[in-house]
Amino acid sequence: MWLEVFLLLSIAIYLFYLWATVNNDFFVKRGIAHKKPIVMFGNMWELVLRRKSIIDLVVDLYSEHDGQVYGIFDQRQPVLLIRDPELLKQITVKDFDHFVNHRTVFGDENDKNNLFGASLFMMKDSRWKDMRSTLSPAFTGSKMRQMFQLMNRVANDATAYLKQQQKESASQGLEIDVKNFVTRYSNDIIASTAFGLEVNSFENNNNEFYLMGKKVTTFTFIQNLKFFLYVHIGKLMKLLGIGLFDKKSTEYFMHLVLDAMKYRKENNIIRPDMINMLMEARGMLKSDNLKSHNREWSDIDIVGQCFLFFFAGFETAASLVCLLAHEIMENADVQEKLLQEIQDADRNLDGKPVTYDIIMKMHYLDMVVSETLRKWSVAAAVDRVCTDDITYELKNGQKLEIRKGDAIWIPVAGFHRDPQYYENPTKFDPERFSEENKDNIRPFTYLPFGLGPRNCIGSRFALLETKVLIYYLLRDFHLAAAKNSSIPLKLDSNGFQLLPKKGFWLKFISRN
Repeated sequence: MWLEVFLLLSIAIYLFYLWATVNNDFFVKRGIAHKKPIVMFGNMWELVLRRKSIIDLVVDLYSEHDGQVYGIFDQRQPVLLIRDPELLKQITVKDFDHFVNHRTVFGDENDKNNLFGASLFMMKDSRWKDMRSTLSPAFTGSKMRQMFQLMNRVANDATAYLKQQQKESASQGLEIDVKNFVTRYSNDIIASTAFGLEVNSFENNNNEFYLMGKKVTTFTFIQNLKFFLYVHIGKLMKLLGIGLFDKKSTEYFMHLVLDAMKYRKENNIIRPDMINMLMEARGMLKSDNLKSHNREWSDIDIVGQCFLFFFAGFETAASLVCLLAHEIMENADVQEKLLQEIQDADRNLDGKPVTYDIIMKMHYLDMVVSETLRKWSVAAAVDRVCTDDITYELKNGQKLEIRKGDAIWIPVAGFHRDPQYYENPTKFDPERFSEENKDNIRPFTYLPFGLGPRNCIGSRFALLETKVLIYYLLRDFHLAAAKNSSIPLKLDSNGFQLLPKKGFWLKFISRN
């Protein structure tokens, strides 16, 4: 009896080992320099076990090799890490038709219970192209100008909240965890511009929309475990009906979007937001935008786009503002120069509200945001999948064969922290992006929003919501170090979220 159990267990362990290591000789067969993997974890064990932040991991992997390509393992999957700007240009622009898609990691477009899988980020080939053309009109300059009014209102609410907290505080200056504050700001921006909701998360701390956002973007142990299992046994998870996000969250967003569409159609409500644009795409409203396809979008397709907008904006945009505010606090000369630009703009407005055009003309503000995105890559790495075999000639004379199904990694943080392209890369220096210096930046080494036709569709939106809040914050407050501020800024080893160990604590001192 025990012998049979032992034999079965031994066979099971052996078969598991074969499954877990089936790709370990991938780069050996191709003759590509690579990092030796650890069973199941590949080269990601420090990320999975929260030993490193995602930025530190990407920079370390990038820095281990000086060739154009380096082989790494994202858990069980071999991935080609591209280190050369010229090769990156070939892959993401010139040969884009060979690298249209992202990897299918957290579900796919055929999973009808996975909002993330139904989003633009996970769509493939012609479906991606059609959805991209459907969504693109929402992010044009004219649409950003309209959305700015909604953003401006939320930024005013956020600043008013800080002023009120400052008045009620008995101390000189208000010390707060900026992440909590900015997350509520991002939440209200998304609620207004994507879902058509008027939410004030500063007055109503526990509104349902905010709580649901925190739930789906907080990486708990259970959520991390789901992500891990989706990577390794995604088909089984789907077969068992275990969604990436819980059923309650999925149903909440489904009802929120579909009920809003129904109500607007019945009451003929027009609003400059994403739901309005998706209604136009469905033919529920008249539209001036000509459709380039005849595809009909399902309910899950429609809601998936709003969910992606929410998921990306809630966490990513909030991280950008926190990192930016911290760098402004830590660099007094930057704060003073940026304040001068803001005060000049404010004087010229003569008491009128700031406008979209004014924000867009603030060159130093743009430089500071650009340098934050360089030093702290919110998207530390992005991926592609090869859809058709292609061969490249490397500088060492070796041929690089990339076959259908092979995965590509673009190490954004690696390029941004490479001293070959950015002198003293850990220094925060907005002057890198001045009119005099920005042309010295080598093409395809600054890629905060990805590259080529599949770059981030919401980059303009993210930049605008960041700039308008920083404008108000710096106009009305001096940013100083708090007791718990992390100086110099060092990210906690907590995986994907960009957070210092004690949080983004800052002191806000009223200028009035």
